[in-house]
Amino acid sequence: MLLEKIYDVPIGIRILEKVSFLKNLSSVWKNRWHQFNILFLTFLSYSSYHISRKPTSVIKNVLNQNCTGLEPPPGLNISGIGNTWCSWHPFDGQNAGTLLGALDSASLFSYAFGMYMMGLLGERINIRYFLSIGMMLSGFFACLLGLAYWANIHSLTYFLVVQILAGLFQSTGWPGCVAAVGNWFGKNKRGLIMGIWRSHHSIGNIIGTLIAGAFVEEAWGLSFVVPAAIIFGLGLFLFLFLVPDPRAVGCDVPEHAGCLSQTNPTAENAEFENQRNGSMGSTTPGMNEQCEPPSELKADDEEKAISFWRAVRIPGVVEYSFSLFFTKCINYTFLYWLPRYLKDSSETLGSQQAADLSTLFDIGGIFGGVLAGLLSDLTGMSAFTCSGYFILTIPALFIYREFGSVGGAFNMTLLFLVGFLANGPYALITTAVSADLGTHPELKGSTRALATVTAIIDGTGSIGAAIGPLVAGPLSNLGWDYVFYALMMASAMGLLLLTRLMVNEAKAKYGNTNNPHPVTRLAMLNCS
Repeated sequence: MLLEKIYDVPIGIRILEKVSFLKNLSSVWKNRWHQFNILFLTFLSYSSYHISRKPTSVIKNVLNQNCTGLEPPPGLNISGIGNTWCSWHPFDGQNAGTLLGALDSASLFSYAFGMYMMGLLGERINIRYFLSIGMMLSGFFACLLGLAYWANIHSLTYFLVVQILAGLFQSTGWPGCVAAVGNWFGKNKRGLIMGIWRSHHSIGNIIGTLIAGAFVEEAWGLSFVVPAAIIFGLGLFLFLFLVPDPRAVGCDVPEHAGCLSQTNPTAENAEFENQRNGSMGSTTPGMNEQCEPPSELKADDEEKAISFWRAVRIPGVVEYSFSLFFTKCINYTFLYWLPRYLKDSSETLGSQQAADLSTLFDIGGIFGGVLAGLLSDLTGMSAFTCSGYFILTIPALFIYREFGSVGGAFNMTLLFLVGFLANGPYALITTAVSADLGTHPELKGSTRALATVTAIIDGTGSIGAAIGPLVAGPLSNLGWDYVFYALMMASAMGLLLLTRLMVNEAKAKYGNTNNPHPVTRLAMLNCS
């Protein structure tokens, strides 16, 4: 069966191992090369998801714009349509904000629903097929959005249906990428590694914004088609080179910390190697970076996928899921409405300039995410780290709304700061925390639980991501102040939801100094 969960070696890797330096690498360096490869490929993968997702926010400024002062084409009768003649029907009416918000939310609600479904599906099929097909179909539907420009499509139903289907296949990205990375990396310094890796979200947004902005005023269809070509091409590239599981190339699965395991993970993998290679392979502990020649094999029968409800009962999953709900509400409101806000609040910015300026939010997010991962590693307190960001985000939002219109370097600095603070919890919860909970000791080392746990957390967060832009549309018609007040309330709610986890972290920190990792300590409190 094509999508059966088989640890096969992609053809690109097979060729590299025959003709390149890989065939001469030691076991340790070969393992490190594959770890770098998985980080690089998944970074490209999820960056491309965001590249193809970003154009919707940029083209808002041309789908609905004030046409006062613009010269209509010869022969166009603008009587009765006043200053909206240059807008794109059906987004040219008084309810444009509501319709544009619905356009965002059609994709995001579908994405949220898809996260739960795709997480369960991602455990049961080969992640390489899962990601590659998801990327190519995401590119296909992004291309359909762009074709509306040349085909002169003005049907709201068309836009909504395509957005729903695009959102569904966009949801393949996150559970697949996190599961692949989690399979290759243990818990040591995971916060810092994933904090750096997590910058793909912001990098993708920046590139997607710049690409969309380059075409938005001339031919906005290209704002979709070019990103669509990028994600489709990278989907093919991943199909040729992605190795989502170490055992496919004869490397051991990294050890995941947690409650005391009843089995030796190295011995378990050695036994797995024995089953694969017959009598060859050692069961001696300590050889956890050994790599053997690859061959095709089926997944270990003892490694079972987990149910949705079992994953929900893992300590910390519910709290982090709903905390992510509010932090994604903040981030996705900026993601989809920031270029619109910047143009509305300025008399000089055009659509492209507003799009370019909005990238400062994502640039700040890169540094904020890396620092959040580093602080989590240094303190061993993920909930406290997230809470600190939530606290500081509230005054940052207030200051930006009050003084961001000053313009110049001050506006740019404030926008960078808001992005820095708003993205910290988002980055930490969706990477290190999700992967830690996905390797919780109650799961007995099952790497297949990663996709489900990640999907539950990010799926819940994605509901917030859908609600934020949906509410921002009508609120912006009343005034942007109301949008910012709503975002401040969302930050406060995200903070409150982490209260119990902060208490548990404090107890574990000062009650048991021999257990350095926050999620591990939380597990010890709940495993007794």
